[in-house]
Amino acid sequence: MGIQFFLRIGQSIQTSNALSGNALSRALRCTLTLVAIVYSASIHAESSTISNVAGDEIIIFSDDTFKPAIRDLGSKPELNKEQQSQKNTRGGRLADNLEITIKDKNVNLAEETNATGSEQQGTQHEDLWQRIKNGYAMPDSTSALTSKHENWYSSRPDYVQRMVERSQRYLFHIVEEVEKRGMPTEIALLPMIESAYNPKAYSRSSASGIWQFIPSTGKHFGLKQNWWVDNRRNITLATDAALTYLQKLHAMFGAWDLALAAYNAGEGTIGRAIERNRKLGLPTDYESLNLPDETRNYVPKLQAVKNLMTHPSNYGLEIPTIANTPYFAKVSAPAKIDTHLVAKLAEINHDEFLALNPSYDRPLINGEHENLELLLPIMAAQTFKTNLANYEKPLVNWQTYQAKRGERMDKIASKFGINLAQLRDVNDLSAQPKMKKSATLLVPKGNESEDAPLTVVEDNEIESDSSTNKTVTHKVKKGEIMQSIAKYYGVSVKQILAANSLRNTKVKAGQVLNIELNDAKDFSDHQKSSNKTKALVKKKTYTVKRGDTLHSIADKFDVAVADLKRWNKKTSNHIKPGATLIIH
Repeated sequence: MGIQFFLRIGQSIQTSNALSGNALSRALRCTLTLVAIVYSASIHAESSTISNVAGDEIIIFSDDTFKPAIRDLGSKPELNKEQQSQKNTRGGRLADNLEITIKDKNVNLAEETNATGSEQQGTQHEDLWQRIKNGYAMPDSTSALTSKHENWYSSRPDYVQRMVERSQRYLFHIVEEVEKRGMPTEIALLPMIESAYNPKAYSRSSASGIWQFIPSTGKHFGLKQNWWVDNRRNITLATDAALTYLQKLHAMFGAWDLALAAYNAGEGTIGRAIERNRKLGLPTDYESLNLPDETRNYVPKLQAVKNLMTHPSNYGLEIPTIANTPYFAKVSAPAKIDTHLVAKLAEINHDEFLALNPSYDRPLINGEHENLELLLPIMAAQTFKTNLANYEKPLVNWQTYQAKRGERMDKIASKFGINLAQLRDVNDLSAQPKMKKSATLLVPKGNESEDAPLTVVEDNEIESDSSTNKTVTHKVKKGEIMQSIAKYYGVSVKQILAANSLRNTKVKAGQVLNIELNDAKDFSDHQKSSNKTKALVKKKTYTVKRGDTLHSIADKFDVAVADLKRWNKKTSNHIKPGATLIIH
């Protein structure tokens, strides 16, 4: 298989009339490297079995409304013959990948044309979709399941539109990387079925990012995950890891549909399915295997997306053109800098910065090395460089604080002049009034005040100083339900519904609710009584039944999912029938 791959590329190189001596040398080196990768992966294929995603339902906790600015393709200028011959055939006017190196305040700008493989691209296309179509190399799936997924996507044009709009930030880079490795360009469509190209997508199996890596597989491929950063959501690093993993799987199973199935269910699952069929004398191709439903639908789903993107009008869809030019540039910045400051210096929306750098969970970026690599819209990179060079104020407005076990969160918030809701959101804290254990918190820098008045009560701000009808705001945390919020504040669910003009009790993370309290003193008394009651509550046990989920069990006992996981020391949402859960 490796030899065939070598011959295929060699033939492509030989038939290209535009190759110069240097370009031929580069192409041959690239080919030999790829063959070495395939050969090495085939030798070591059986030495490690890991699984990637479970292919389950995606939960998206981030705001899904922000859209990147539409990029005008513009008109093509007239070129003379010499310019035509020198023109880069891949990227058009913005094909040069802008590499900006910034070291503290000493900034150097360097532009480097990345023409690897450009001689093999052939005709220039301004539309990235056409470039993708030209690179299709996977056999079309003949599964009857494809039409099912075509109907699903085509009946949801708004969903498809949001997915495509998000993809335009990342698609050019992914196509570039796919082509460099000689992979079918269908692979660039894979994040559409993994995450709908939402970098904040999070599945019930704890898979994250546009490529949906679970924690263990992410670590296996060097994607750092800690309190400060989760590189499973890093666009460039996760793309590199995903393509490396897919190449390994292709070398192991010899077919792209089997490689994709293994990416979805794990190579162990696919290997065992192949071995079962082999022992029974049955075919071992993808469609002949007995696979889990999600994996059996995986390749047909990708085929459906491929069909929609190739012939959108056949499905009543309009797919906007995406420029065949880089959307972002890589910039180096100081190791510690506030995310809002980066956006300010680049003169872009903070949401746009987070969309390109979704691996950073905190308002402060805390890199371990001297410099860190960020992504910025290509036209904002030079702006960032210029503004940073002239910026004289501190780059960091946050600091760490060692909170003690039992320390009240409202006092911490008051001490550092931060809203309690924001303190909890920045540090992923629960709604508990006190710290359950010692922990390092991120707090504003330079706002420390020992005598600051306590103006914040739990996860809210008091909006009225009158003795009655005080209103507080509550930001819904991940796993909270309406019933637990009502119980916490000593009000009824109906009161919360009325105060927020809601029709049902469904809430989502990040949603802000208005809570009307009869009196702040009554609320304080309620909390004291509630805390005393909690001390007397006995533990219950519940045996998980088939069809149960953590959410349904939490609803059943009127508790938060986060508490349910904490009581049972669970880090994921997976539960099995017959398991016993502790309920307080």
